[in-house]
Amino acid sequence: MAGFLPARKHLSADALVRLVQARFARVADPRPGTGVIPLADALMSAFAMFALKDPSLLAFDERRHDENLRALYRIGRVPSDTQLRAILDLVPPEALRPAYQDVFRQLQRGKTLESFVYLEGCYLLSLDGTGYFSSQKVHCPSCMRKEHADGTVTYYHQLLGAALVHPDKKEVIPLAPEPIIKQDGQTKNDCERNAARRFLERFRRDHPHLPVIVVEDALSANGPHVRDLLEHDCHFILGVKEGDHKYLFEEVQRREESGAGVEQLLLRGSDARVEQRYTIVRDVPLNESHQDLRMTFLRYLEVNKSEEVTQVFTWVTDLTVTRTTASQVARGGRARWKIENETFNTLKNQGYRLEHNYGHGEQNLSVILALLMMLAFLVDQVQQLCDPVFRAAWQKLGSKRLLWERQRGLFYDYRLRSLREVHEAMLYGLVRPNLQIDSS
Repeated sequence: MAGFLPARKHLSADALVRLVQARFARVADPRPGTGVIPLADALMSAFAMFALKDPSLLAFDERRHDENLRALYRIGRVPSDTQLRAILDLVPPEALRPAYQDVFRQLQRGKTLESFVYLEGCYLLSLDGTGYFSSQKVHCPSCMRKEHADGTVTYYHQLLGAALVHPDKKEVIPLAPEPIIKQDGQTKNDCERNAARRFLERFRRDHPHLPVIVVEDALSANGPHVRDLLEHDCHFILGVKEGDHKYLFEEVQRREESGAGVEQLLLRGSDARVEQRYTIVRDVPLNESHQDLRMTFLRYLEVNKSEEVTQVFTWVTDLTVTRTTASQVARGGRARWKIENETFNTLKNQGYRLEHNYGHGEQNLSVILALLMMLAFLVDQVQQLCDPVFRAAWQKLGSKRLLWERQRGLFYDYRLRSLREVHEAMLYGLVRPNLQIDSS
């Protein structure tokens, strides 16, 4: 088990399920009167569906009488797929944010987050948008619309994802995403820029003292967004592209030609055949319209011995970039990809099925299901980070897909006492002294 973090009881799967269930029990029920199925049971049922990676609500419906499901996920009554859709459709998305905060506080309490601190005492916070629903038939009032030249309309949902990342870690710590949906009273589509503004306001409300460096792509390197970042006390490393930031690159070129305020740095990495070349240009304006937004431009080139450039990256940042920190800033900027590779790719292709339509509803269902899926992903990431048994089982089985398949199989075939026991059974085998075959 070398290299694994020691197991922490308050960060175990069982402890986090109790934490999530306790939070769901405090969510106000939007239904008039008292529902036959408590709201907390409906929320926990959907959370369990994503935790178990069931491929659809109909598949999950087959578990309604599963004693393991009810016991391990603390569910009194499991709703049918129709009941589940109807109940969750009424839940406001904001009601789920505190569950993310609860898990985050447990990570802080256990000092787990300290290993994510990257530069100047700050965490890297990667933001990016992704789509998770698209249809030309199914839609709701919150759907955004894309009208095509042939007169057809595509309805779609997106979200702005956010996660703490680190260049040296496979794990990410997702925060509550911000839905990109048509806002109440608005006729125009929502957009990623507006969602980012809402996210920053809510992020600072939830985490007023968390020091972060926001890392984003070139679409985010615009004056209004940079002002929002600064207003909410966020450092930033933002990608820039010559085609999108013509004025900036022309200014950099003028500085390089004159040599004023430009510093060149040459380093060699582990591969002696490759040179790492950094260009630092300080105190440049972001663009012509925002001359007062002064920042540092950083270019990173990888060049092999034949003088062929293999990779080029360019960013702007409000951080102090020196010969000592240039490589760290560049690595931080490149870590932005982890929200694509370790978050969205995992959610879409490794069992969670983010783009599968589990249900759309007439109000909030699509958004609520996406938020519950991300919450289940957060709990899984905590297990991957903190539970050596979970990590060993994953390594033994070789893939997340097989891990989830074995987990579902255990639920069907054995009477289980805890999620910890599930992880142990996957690691040590199906036959364990403390597992009893359910003869019923």
